[in-house]
Amino acid sequence: MKKFIIPLMLMLSVPFFSQISVGTNSQDNNRWTFGGGIGVGFGSQSTFYLQASPRVGYRLTDDLEVGIVGSVSWQTSDYYRSTMFGVGPFANYYFARSFYVGANLQHYFINFKDRYYDYKVNEEETALYLGGGYMQRIGNNSFMQIGLMYNVLWKEDTSVFSSGLIPNIGFVVGL
Repeated sequence: MKKFIIPLMLMLSVPFFSQISVGTNSQDNNRWTFGGGIGVGFGSQSTFYLQASPRVGYRLTDDLEVGIVGSVSWQTSDYYRSTMFGVGPFANYYFARSFYVGANLQHYFINFKDRYYDYKVNEEETALYLGGGYMQRIGNNSFMQIGLMYNVLWKEDTSVFSSGLIPNIGFVVGL
């Protein structure tokens, strides 16, 4: 059941998730970027989901950015409660100012409690997300990103996630 509920809540919160990187124009000497995202979800059986993912990056070139991203999520319902923390490096390559490809390695620490069966799980899982997508300019140096990422380390029988495919929608400022 946990393999179904946790990823379902992650997928339902995608429309509410946004990623904002605040940086400087390419002409400036400051290449640091800061940002993050937030997700909120609601569902049946008093389900509530809250997620935040701060990040800090450094533009090695105008098109290549590397950094560290963290994530924390909290989910609760009438039947379960879970928390999940993740941290790891990321890299994004932007080309033609309309497309991007990226990689994100996350190591997750998962705490899950089923209230109905009094079942508890403390697990760790590593995910390597690879993917890319389209970027649409929405401002001077602001872009909306729409893409897909796939966890190449995902295994159906052992993962706490129900799928390796993750759609993403985000906003980036400062590219």
